[in-house]
Amino acid sequence: MAFSPPPPRRLIMAWVSSVLMLCWFLFPFIPSSGEAHYSSFGSNFVCVCVCVYVCVVLILCSLWSCSVSGFLAHGFSKVRGVNLGGWLVVEGWIKPSLFDGIPNGDMLDGTQVQFKSVVLQKFVSAAGGGGSNVMVDRDIASSWETFKLWRVSDKEFQFRCLNGQFLTSNSGGDLITATADTPAMTETFYIERNNARVHIKLLTGGYVQATMDNLLTSNYQLEPGWDDNSATFEMIIVANTLHGDYQLANGYGYNQASDVLTRHRDSFITASDFDFLSKCGINTVRIPVGWWIAQDPYPPAPFVGGSLAALDRAFSWAQTYNLKCIIDLHAAPGSQNGNEHSASRDGSVDWPSPDYISQTLHVIDFLSARYANHPSLLGIELLNEPSAPAVPLDVLASFYRRGYEIVRNYSSTAYVIMCQRIGNTDPMELFQANIGVSNIVVDLHYYNLFDPFFNNFNALENIQFIFKSRAPQLQALNSLNGPLVFVGEWVNEWNVPNASQIQYQLFGRAQLDVYNNASFGWSYWTLKNDRVHWDFEWNIKNKYLSLGKSSVKRPNYLLVLALVCGAYLLILSGVTG
Repeated sequence: MAFSPPPPRRLIMAWVSSVLMLCWFLFPFIPSSGEAHYSSFGSNFVCVCVCVYVCVVLILCSLWSCSVSGFLAHGFSKVRGVNLGGWLVVEGWIKPSLFDGIPNGDMLDGTQVQFKSVVLQKFVSAAGGGGSNVMVDRDIASSWETFKLWRVSDKEFQFRCLNGQFLTSNSGGDLITATADTPAMTETFYIERNNARVHIKLLTGGYVQATMDNLLTSNYQLEPGWDDNSATFEMIIVANTLHGDYQLANGYGYNQASDVLTRHRDSFITASDFDFLSKCGINTVRIPVGWWIAQDPYPPAPFVGGSLAALDRAFSWAQTYNLKCIIDLHAAPGSQNGNEHSASRDGSVDWPSPDYISQTLHVIDFLSARYANHPSLLGIELLNEPSAPAVPLDVLASFYRRGYEIVRNYSSTAYVIMCQRIGNTDPMELFQANIGVSNIVVDLHYYNLFDPFFNNFNALENIQFIFKSRAPQLQALNSLNGPLVFVGEWVNEWNVPNASQIQYQLFGRAQLDVYNNASFGWSYWTLKNDRVHWDFEWNIKNKYLSLGKSSVKRPNYLLVLALVCGAYLLILSGVTG
């Protein structure tokens, strides 16, 4: 059901002023004590006509102004926002230096590794992807030969197989198998490193070796050197791409992580940034938060408290600088997409489970209760970028309905925002899901990136895609009798090498021209970023992106003219009366 906003404040004021003006001029012509004052009619007839004209102009100008600026509830104009990414939810690619002090920083949680026996020249393999024996018999490494690290300390690790089981020494005898569902002491191994070569050691003391019959055992009792021996392996790091809150906190340990994140939260986003955004014509900030904020200041390990106090500061700054806030649940327990920005430990998507969904709804309840009555709250986004097909649509729609009801328990006006699933999905699926009845928004994330489809696009093809594909989609969604449409993430970046400033300006202008038509508005990703074209502040200051007239508050000159005419008539009536 589409939301029909109440008359904005300026329209109500126009109606009231128009009625008062009519009463002022018509009052002398109302009969009093049985006598009609018709004698003054001729002298004031022109003034009355002009007065009626001015009243009509007042109302029409107000209607025109409201339609142009795209007002939402309570007279708030459409969102022209910026995301505060990388602040309360860590993304290492936004600020890589956060991870610089972690020992063995190339072996964080979720790092994918392979082990090759230097004697056999064969790879360690969990047969079938896990659940049975471990062999050292593969000439070429693939998914069975790749293990995800779970970090216990800077030298102690657990190894997770493709199917989710862990390598274990608790299998009877000296064999290492891939049969443990939950890691504990017998699934924890000590790693000794010498460049690319490693020794893998049990916590009880024995070294892991590759036997001549291609088994992996833990009965090498000597102290191995770094020559070619059966207890020495070459470790190949296949992927080390996860750099989120889990990796940072577990990599540093609680005390050091607390120091690093406290400094980051205090300095990365400040009141001066809200001042800058306000002066740029931005009216909203979308603030990503993690699920652990609901247990602040003592969230479960390895997460670090302090994000709730920072969010409170953001709301205070928003009120000071007349901005609105969208709270975006960016990271849900278990991870809804396996990415670092959902605080995934190893890339797994474990969120679609009753326990994790229940925890997530508790977070929505916590945030709604805390901020529903704050004047700067615009909306709550229930979940950022759930992935398809790992998150089934029916599970997601049920969660969105329950989340909507929770928000409505605290606020009848806060917008409830639902993010489209990432992957090959159609946003129509959420328009057809019947989530709620009022102030519902669907969030689309538009990037000309992250898809091989865009890899070979030149500058012109990227710009044409915005107009030929994105514009019609937004127009079609806007026309439906359903939720409002929000381009919650977009960026002035692409896969065009050596693009000129003018080309970037044209690309940014094309996106703004199209995304300005989204019925709820848009929000740029992100305010600050070490990669400059992702950095909103850098783009504005270096004139790679210009928000243009659409985001600048302009006076309504017709309305001003009407008010001047009204004032003149008031003076004239005083003279002729």
